[in-house]
Amino acid sequence: MKSHSLPQELSAPLVLLGRLFFALIFVIAGLNHFSGQTIAYAASKGVPLASIAVPFSGVIALAGGLSILLGYRAKIGAWLLVLFLACVTPMLHKFWAVTDPMMYQIQFAMFMKNLSMLGGALLISQFGAGPWSLDARRK
Repeated sequence: MKSHSLPQELSAPLVLLGRLFFALIFVIAGLNHFSGQTIAYAASKGVPLASIAVPFSGVIALAGGLSILLGYRAKIGAWLLVLFLACVTPMLHKFWAVTDPMMYQIQFAMFMKNLSMLGGALLISQFGAGPWSLDARRK
């Protein structure tokens, strides 16, 4: 079977762009985890010790997102995001417990989005950050 992969001079910038797009949500969301509004929302969803748990999860999301964005110890950063998503997704997006049809759709979409990102993080945890990364420069 013939491989249809692009040459490195074309694939490297695409992988970097993919890392940027993937990491952006974690960097932005991680910063938002320090706001009173985000902490209050999590508390309203039943997150225990939200005033501690939410900023702590923000540190995890921010560290994982920056790790992947920069390609520095990206496999470890990906595992941080796996941890973040595995905890946050079932706690905050309980679509199965929602009775309002519109909120059901929103929570289902958010749950599936997080599941998709969990898959991406698992891929990065195994394959790393790619050629244009700080990890690649260390080799």
